[in-house]
Amino acid sequence: MMLDEVRPITIQEARDLVQKYHYSKVFPRITKLALGGFKDGKLVASATLGFGTRPMHTIQKIFPSLTTADYLELGKLCVADEMPKNTESFFIARIIDYLKKEYPHLKVFFSWADGIIGKPGYIYQASNFYYGGFIWTEMYLGPDGNRVHVRSIQGHPDLPKATGSSLKTRAYAEIEKLGYKKYFGLQFRYIYPLCNKKDWKRLQAESPFQWNRGGYPKADTCMWKRQTGKGTRESCGMPLNIKTEYIKKG
Repeated sequence: MMLDEVRPITIQEARDLVQKYHYSKVFPRITKLALGGFKDGKLVASATLGFGTRPMHTIQKIFPSLTTADYLELGKLCVADEMPKNTESFFIARIIDYLKKEYPHLKVFFSWADGIIGKPGYIYQASNFYYGGFIWTEMYLGPDGNRVHVRSIQGHPDLPKATGSSLKTRAYAEIEKLGYKKYFGLQFRYIYPLCNKKDWKRLQAESPFQWNRGGYPKADTCMWKRQTGKGTRESCGMPLNIKTEYIKKG
């Protein structure tokens, strides 16, 4: 067996594993639960579950009748490098089992796949999630290859404040001065229903998106655009040498 045990761990334990193994070091803001996967008594996998930046908006855009009490979002999934390739899908299956047992009121388990960095969600496809289409999303890429979220770039110590605002500007000229480039790419929606078949059928009927186990995106589904001026962008290939770390405060 790839994992001997899956059980709750502290958020700090999950953070430590992420800092060691994950390509993205930035941690989700709203974490409700962290689960760990153990092999021979050693923590070799972690998952954080909670919400993104707009929890109610996110779920009600997908399923209008649901609220934040009805779902959890997978924030950060991390597996140690020495583990077999299919450990991730095995771990996700155990996470789903845990949620069904310990959180029986939940209706769905939700996640995004980062197509903007070339990840179409193979792990969710292997785990039999439903696919629900994509959105265009944005990121800033620094001169050192660091990927910065749209909301996080305003924390950059060298950005001036926008005219007449207490917030820092994201004006094209100011971003360019710092050596950052703005890119656009895809994020793919995935859902695993935790409810019964009748409830899931009802949720599918009310959702504005089509949910299918099949027709999954692949690597060549991913697309990118780069901002080339104020209000202008052009198609491009995937940005290279991407890492994701916290902006150092000045």
